[in-house]
Amino acid sequence: MTKFIFVIGGVMSGVGKGVSVSSLGALLEAHGYRVSAMKIDAYINVDAGTMNPTEHGEVFVTEDGDETDQDIGNYERFLGENIHTTNYVTTGRVYQKVIEDERNLKYGGRCVEVVPHIPEEVIRRIRLAAKKAKADIFLIEIGGTVGEYQNILFLEAARMMKVTEPGNVAFVLVSYLPTPPHIGEMKTKPTQYAARGLNAAGIQADFIVARSSEPLDEPRRRKLGIFCSLEPGAIISAPNVDSIYELPLLFAREKFGEKMLIKLGCRVRTPQMKTWQSLVRTVKGVKDEVRIAIIGKYFLTGKYTLSDAYISVIESLKHAAWYWKKKPVFEWLSAEDYEHDPRKLRELDRFDGVLIPGGFGSRGIEGKIRAIQYVREKKIPYFGLCYGMQLATIEFARNVAGLADAHTTEIDPKTPHPVIYANPYQMQNIINKRYGGTMRLGSYPCSLTKGTIAQKAYGASRVSERHRHRYEFNNAYWDRLEKKGLRFSGIYSAKKLVEIIELPSHPFFVGVQFHPEFQSRPFRPHPLFREFLKAAILRKKKK
Repeated sequence: MTKFIFVIGGVMSGVGKGVSVSSLGALLEAHGYRVSAMKIDAYINVDAGTMNPTEHGEVFVTEDGDETDQDIGNYERFLGENIHTTNYVTTGRVYQKVIEDERNLKYGGRCVEVVPHIPEEVIRRIRLAAKKAKADIFLIEIGGTVGEYQNILFLEAARMMKVTEPGNVAFVLVSYLPTPPHIGEMKTKPTQYAARGLNAAGIQADFIVARSSEPLDEPRRRKLGIFCSLEPGAIISAPNVDSIYELPLLFAREKFGEKMLIKLGCRVRTPQMKTWQSLVRTVKGVKDEVRIAIIGKYFLTGKYTLSDAYISVIESLKHAAWYWKKKPVFEWLSAEDYEHDPRKLRELDRFDGVLIPGGFGSRGIEGKIRAIQYVREKKIPYFGLCYGMQLATIEFARNVAGLADAHTTEIDPKTPHPVIYANPYQMQNIINKRYGGTMRLGSYPCSLTKGTIAQKAYGASRVSERHRHRYEFNNAYWDRLEKKGLRFSGIYSAKKLVEIIELPSHPFFVGVQFHPEFQSRPFRPHPLFREFLKAAILRKKKK
């Protein structure tokens, strides 16, 4: 029978539940078990596609076209498995299904209530996802923290599963232990309250992952054990680490995998951690830097810089840099600065490569186009993802092909040269205001032109990549741009949609309509990110 592990947060959000789930899953895989994971979000949103990326983080797109929480990306990177739509649950989806079933008389005329019918639907989804994944062990991350009112129904589902299958369900509380500077002592009380909050929902944690700035000492471990009704060995120390990829090894040193398997009544095998050990040696050992500028707009919130909106891009750059035994150094640049002061573009000279990720809307768009022109003319390696590809096409059309007013109809519906536009199908969605879940989503095949940068990088003639966009290249401008030197090196043949553009005369100038960052893995960097970093490293050597 499948074993289920619920992972719940305490004290504050952002404590590391997603990475803890991913790392525990990777460790259990190393013990020889088939593992999969699910994320539960308490939002009424049906999917993450309509959530603010600055507030919620990246929208991660699955192979089968679901717009999900960024933690699904962590699961894929750590487990090396594609996670599908069944593994993502929101409050909106659960209520939507229960109401739909009620309308279709699937409850046989009974009164439909929040309890037990909502938790029962949650349980149905958990079991369905575990079955589809053919998982020996299935981890379920409940978003947010214990004390949040909107999580109570998911905790109730977890409690009900424990009652019906006591030997097959375990609970992990990931909680924070602060060390206030003015006190100078690590405090356990917030985690004690989190454990009591979990008890109030009818759940006793089997393990506590103690997140802190420093390793947990024995007095604190014993104290948590006493006040949270656990053996000291069930308190797992999880201090800050330089790289999240160290966490599976840290958990292995704490014997977390063995303890969990014993708790679940599973056979304990020796974990095979050589690949993780090799990766961490590389991460810790690289010294030679490669500097990459990321020009975006979703990373500023007040005076803080938050990179969660681009987490898959960052991890993909890291994977590629480590492949070449280099230390990646990133700097966040605001496109709006280049609109106010074009002289600031000269700062791009000090970087080895420039990347513009995906996005929507008009804010900062002219600054991005100016930056693209600068790196194209200065021969600085450039990689454009989704919107970054569209803006590169617009820049080329304006400044090389002589189409001065070229634009995307997303920003300027009346542009005389709509080199980027919404195709007829998407136009109907826009006219009818069908926005949620209607973009081109999920994996599509891409045919590669022989001898191009893209084809050489992949080493194949046909690949599959994940999409999340509504606007496409307008084929009416194909011949004119191609005659001026822009090469269309990747095509979705069934619809003749442009997927990849590049400049053969440039060291590396590539734009992709898809999101390659969703398929990069720490042990298998994405080919285009790998070649982008290679070009950036070569530029550094020449400098």
